[in-house]
Amino acid sequence: MGGIKKADIGVAAYLMAAILFFIIPIPSVMLDVMLAINLSIALIVLFNCLFVKEVLDMSFFPTLLLFTTIFRISLNVSSTRLILTTGEPGNVVETFGQFVGGGDLVIGAIIFIILIIIQFVVINKGSERVSEVTARFTLDAMPGKQMAIDADLNTGAIDDAEAKRRRDKIQKESAFFGSMDGATKYVKGDATAGLIITGVNLVGGIVMGMMNGGMSAAEALQRYGLLTIGDGLSSQIPSLAISLATGILVTKGSAEADFAGVLVSQLFGVPKVLMLVGAVLALLGIFTPLNVFLFLALGGMFLIVGYRMSKTIEVKETEEEAQAEEEQAEEIRRPENVVSLLSVDPIELEFGYGIIPLADVNQGGDLLDRVVMIRRQIALELGTVVPIIRLRDNIQLNPNQYIIKIKGIQVTEGEILFDHYMAMNPGYVEEEITGIPTTEPSFHLPATWITESQRERAESLGYTVVDPPSIIATHLTEVIRSHIAELLTRQDVQNLVNNLKESNPALVDELVPKLLGLGEVQKVLQNLLSEGISIRDLLSIFETLADHATTTRDTDVLTEYVRQALKRAISNKYFPANEATSVITLDPKIEQEIMGSVKQTEQGAYLTMDPDRTKGIMKSVEEETTKLENLGKMPIVITSPIVRMYFKRLTEDFFHDLIVVSYNEVESNVELQSVGMVTA
Repeated sequence: MGGIKKADIGVAAYLMAAILFFIIPIPSVMLDVMLAINLSIALIVLFNCLFVKEVLDMSFFPTLLLFTTIFRISLNVSSTRLILTTGEPGNVVETFGQFVGGGDLVIGAIIFIILIIIQFVVINKGSERVSEVTARFTLDAMPGKQMAIDADLNTGAIDDAEAKRRRDKIQKESAFFGSMDGATKYVKGDATAGLIITGVNLVGGIVMGMMNGGMSAAEALQRYGLLTIGDGLSSQIPSLAISLATGILVTKGSAEADFAGVLVSQLFGVPKVLMLVGAVLALLGIFTPLNVFLFLALGGMFLIVGYRMSKTIEVKETEEEAQAEEEQAEEIRRPENVVSLLSVDPIELEFGYGIIPLADVNQGGDLLDRVVMIRRQIALELGTVVPIIRLRDNIQLNPNQYIIKIKGIQVTEGEILFDHYMAMNPGYVEEEITGIPTTEPSFHLPATWITESQRERAESLGYTVVDPPSIIATHLTEVIRSHIAELLTRQDVQNLVNNLKESNPALVDELVPKLLGLGEVQKVLQNLLSEGISIRDLLSIFETLADHATTTRDTDVLTEYVRQALKRAISNKYFPANEATSVITLDPKIEQEIMGSVKQTEQGAYLTMDPDRTKGIMKSVEEETTKLENLGKMPIVITSPIVRMYFKRLTEDFFHDLIVVSYNEVESNVELQSVGMVTA
């Protein structure tokens, strides 16, 4: 039988014993054993709470309180039964009554009352209040802690595993302190029950002594009074230990620390304090009628300990300084550890010191929260997880400048004016607004920096007004969108495959790696992302790949099949449902010419079109797309399915944002209106 089974049996036996003691009379010898075990468990709980490093290491403490409380009350009932029936409750109860109470009923009663007062008024009341406050503050602090974890995760300070561990810890802490708030009521109720049982014992014992024992009232009071006090003390002392343990645990906080060591160092760790206390004690011994030898001896001891501690601290500080200098010198002499310099962050946002307040939560900055929202927004929009975005301040930049890096290489930059707003004319506002002319960094539109006082007027005129954090966040979002395909790694694809496998194991097992390798699936997904097509519907993508991978492993051709399968999503993205969409078509002669210039190789297909011919086609594309842009419409080119990917490849170096869609990618209910044709 394993250790877990033995533990289960032990806990079950402990609880069953408590229940049986309520029902079955037990002999005084067994009661002695159980009272000794009860005292032992109370001391074990007390010292565990004292030396445990973190409160969550005692996460079952609320349940433990319930167990010990019911066990202690059952022993109280058993001892009451023995006192009233035989007058012989055993060695432990009699010893507590005789020895602790000094054999005197009055002294024993006073000690018992003092213990009850300490437990009720001091420990229980304080523990209950601290538990309530701690539970409330822990629950109130949860959203802030969650946001801090998200911020650390997005800045790269922690990884996903550490973030998960911290979130689990927060949830456990809230559950623990919430349970502790209720569990302190057990302790309070236990003390109340003990007091009532003691009163019943005393009255019942006197009645039994006079009626059945033939004692006088005084004799019965002396005999049963001492036994009752012994019974009360034997249960109240373990109860006091448990109450004390509860108080220690709820006041300890959740910080990991050596409680006893920290407590001693905080009390006796400052030499100046010890020397002042020593001087005060010595003066009290000399100038007051207090015992001069006692106070001088104690004061002298504190003075000596304080003096020696100050010398020890000085020596330790000198040694630490010397060690730090030696380590610094050793670091300089040591060859540079280049391994740590080899890793490259997928996405970095570096900014000058003037932008730090926007990223600093303590100064009211919400840039970190916006970064979290960017990752969520792109995950919903494109169906892929954006890598950790690392935020860094860079003193080499201008104060208001920021740069965005992809895989360690700067791809764009921008500059903001702190405490200003950027006003952009949507195209229909005629009245000019005064300010500093600038260019919006994401879409390179003309804009104007305006002050806070001009904001309301600019908005009333129809300008689009945005604040600096929104400018940076929008710029960062657009950069991520345009580079998301190259940021999709094989590991990211493996994670997506694993997620899909949980719900569709048969499909994944058929496709990867039997029909396509992970790298080929990655290439198809990158092709989709590079043209802004969401890969959230991974099930449809994989179904299509599984259908066609048996006939071709050309990732470009497979991408076209997938796009056709996703035509509902593509139509919804580019073509409004209730209106005709203006598009540009491709001259059939040019389509034939493009297909004629396609050369197939083992590495894939490429175009061999004459450069002058390419230039002529691009000129025609520019003329036609400019017409649409002047009308304020999105330039979309419609081609036949077989030509689409080659035409897109031909134009992508000239027109990065040009949308090229094939007829097979358009839903049948979409209304298209051709407003031009690419010819050359």
